Amino acid sequence: MKRTVFFDCPTGAAGNMLLAALIGAGADARRIERQLRKLPVKGWSLQLRTIRKQGIAALHLEVRQGPQPERHLSDIFRIIDRAKLSDKVTGSAYLIFSALAKAEAQVHQAPIGRIHFHEVGAVDAIVDIVGACLALEDLRIDEVRCSPLNVGHGTVRCAHGLLPVPAPATALLLKNAPVYQNELAGELVTPTGAAILATLAKSFGPMPEMTVTAVGYGAGTRELGVPNMVRAFIGETSSPSPATKELVLLETNIDDMNAQVYGHVMELLFKSGALDVWMTPIYMKKNRPGIVLSVLVPAANERQTVDLMFAETTSLGIRRRAVERYALARETVTVETKYGQITGKATLLPAGGKRFMPEYEDCRNAAIKHGAPLRVVQEAATRAYRG
Repeated sequence: MKRTVFFDCPTGAAGNMLLAALIGAGADARRIERQLRKLPVKGWSLQLRTIRKQGIAALHLEVRQGPQPERHLSDIFRIIDRAKLSDKVTGSAYLIFSALAKAEAQVHQAPIGRIHFHEVGAVDAIVDIVGACLALEDLRIDEVRCSPLNVGHGTVRCAHGLLPVPAPATALLLKNAPVYQNELAGELVTPTGAAILATLAKSFGPMPEMTVTAVGYGAGTRELGVPNMVRAFIGETSSPSPATKELVLLETNIDDMNAQVYGHVMELLFKSGALDVWMTPIYMKKNRPGIVLSVLVPAANERQTVDLMFAETTSLGIRRRAVERYALARETVTVETKYGQITGKATLLPAGGKRFMPEYEDCRNAAIKHGAPLRVVQEAATRAYRG
């Protein structure tokens, strides 16, 4: 069993909304503020109060602050480091601010070290991000999940002037998350909200099957005509068992085809939707060497696969049988290495652990580009995922 928080964000998300929702779900506000006071920044106060949105009571959190200097990523790291918080909280906060810095650096085409934070370097952003990490620790959360995000539309005014919604850095932070727009205008997902969720959420989608033990409501400031709030559902999720899926196995014996054609056929089969393709050497009648071509496909792809096999091979007959396959849940993950970005598959094991396998082609291309051994690139990608 895993202790999970699911953030429901129909009107977007901001850092203060996420923190307020976690406090509403049971995180100790006094303990969190005591920990936040360890941050070596002054001139701020925390106000937490209950307000109503369309009749629904929710917590609204506001960080009041005086004038703030511009801060670089190194400045924020020093602030967090000097607070001497737990390794988990410090590490999560580092990752979130690093994600923000990378997005800003990409937007401005500048080195990360030269990026200075405007709004997200102010005390309220630091308190929101570190506070959210403290709240997750206080609630003993093992896993963060989130709904698709409503990003809003229109424009938003910030330090760089009038920008389209979502703001450029926010859009980059959410590039792997499902997002949408509807009639609600304005900036609904802030950079801090995007950075927290993009960094910490294991997945974005519908609520997982979970036993809910608490629900917290974190309110936004704006009035939207609908309840402007984030809901945090706290509960237990079980480690998934491998799911079974009905598939079709197609096989044919071939002993009279040019061996050069097999690679071409395999490539076409994968492009047409085959889940797996393999070839087994056999001996056929008159002691002739041959190949068993095996293709595993979803039932919906059976007809087009059969047509392709007849068109591209010398086969005169194809065997088929329905099969069931156990499949572990998996997701595509991209990691940063010194050899560049490497994509891979992260698999959730029945016992709750994870296994990561970097994509061969990404590793091969990176190895060729940097003149590094393939094995070294694969190991670097695996280390980056574990980190």
